Amino acid sequence: MRPERLVVIGGGMAAVRLVEELVARSYAGDVTVLADEDHAPYNRILLSAVLEGTHSVGAITLRSTDWFAERGVDLRLGARVLAVDRDAGDVMLVDGERVGFDRLVLATGSIPTLPPIRGLVRFDGSLHPRVHAFRSLADCQRLDAEVARLGAGARAVIVGGGLLGLQVARALAMRGLSTEIVEGAEHLLASQLGEPGGRVLARDLRRLGTEVYTGARAVRMTESGLRLDNGYELSADLVVLTAGGRPSTALARRAGLMVRRGLVVDSALRSVSDVRVHGLGDCVEHRGRTTGFVPPAWEQAGVLADVLTGGSARYDGSRSVARLRATDLEVAVLGDPEHAPGEVVEMTNPIAGSHRRLVIDGGVIVAAALVGDLSRVGLITQLYDRGTVLGPDEPGQLLLAEAAATPVVLPDDVEVCACAGVSAGAIRACASLESCRESTRATTGCGGCEGAVRRLLADAASVPVAAG
Repeated sequence: MRPERLVVIGGGMAAVRLVEELVARSYAGDVTVLADEDHAPYNRILLSAVLEGTHSVGAITLRSTDWFAERGVDLRLGARVLAVDRDAGDVMLVDGERVGFDRLVLATGSIPTLPPIRGLVRFDGSLHPRVHAFRSLADCQRLDAEVARLGAGARAVIVGGGLLGLQVARALAMRGLSTEIVEGAEHLLASQLGEPGGRVLARDLRRLGTEVYTGARAVRMTESGLRLDNGYELSADLVVLTAGGRPSTALARRAGLMVRRGLVVDSALRSVSDVRVHGLGDCVEHRGRTTGFVPPAWEQAGVLADVLTGGSARYDGSRSVARLRATDLEVAVLGDPEHAPGEVVEMTNPIAGSHRRLVIDGGVIVAAALVGDLSRVGLITQLYDRGTVLGPDEPGQLLLAEAAATPVVLPDDVEVCACAGVSAGAIRACASLESCRESTRATTGCGGCEGAVRRLLADAASVPVAAG
């Protein structure tokens, strides 16, 4: 009897995590990964660090092609899928090759949506020469080359004030460019933060040299830059698009699978239309919700690997953690702090550049937003994940992080890496940063925990070992 044939469409962070989990569980089937990019899978969140110059392309590679080969996984780079034939049980590549499957995983991620800016796209369908997308390594490399050509002092406008927009703005500013952000919403990070937190972020960015225009939309490319809907014109040597994205569902739709905003899946991450087809990451919709963050995608990967190896794990979709990875900016969001029901405990200090918001329901943290000092994010995340009931004074004490006279010593069971769900104890047990990354995957998601991981490793190394 031949082994089960599992085909994964997509070579992003969710797909790689699934393969890692399957390898750890000794999955007995044959795994084929069809990745449409020509590069070995990489950490998309850290592309801004490559643009900034603090990380090399090699440093953000998740797993080398040799790693896949050594574990018997057939990784095919540059393999673009044209169609899924559920009746025949195969997928067709653009070169005409067909790859058969017994089970299929769609991990196609998300695709950018172009804002309605006149002159953005030329008659031949290409982008205006001053305009750059920023979704892939190829996009990053093209932008990097253009920044090097223009040199310090060039002017850049970033369209979009979400997580990606802020990361790109800081990366370009660190390269010496004059940067401006245009955001159509009334404040930055409007999908994650309320107005007070967005205002603190805007103040921080202006302090760092980046001008911010909120409540304004770019409407037209001009000879010298970009015109806004308020009539103001920004001069720009380059324009970077970071606003808007949607689940990539074209393959699922053409295959006749149920799609709303994303591929609709159940708690075993199976398509509700075909039990042989599973979905993972940004392209799926579970209980009416889609997600664009690493932690839930990696959580899904663990659940799906368990399901594919005969387990009974189920995904409940309750855990949502977002981190901003940008030099001199710190943001963490747990759940939906603007809409979650409950009592709000909030503290804002725009002068110090900090904003903290906890939403408490029945004594339990159901959502949180932290801007600025993230010294308590590990503890708050632990309380959030565990549903710990707090006393009446504890929420306020949690928000007074900067008032602590001594550094907080994290217990071993406190989560430090939200993306991979790694505790302080697991990190302390590692001999080096490299071994920590390899064994726990900490720091390989958003990268926001790297400082805390390095401190934990340094503290552990400084503790003398008793003679036995």
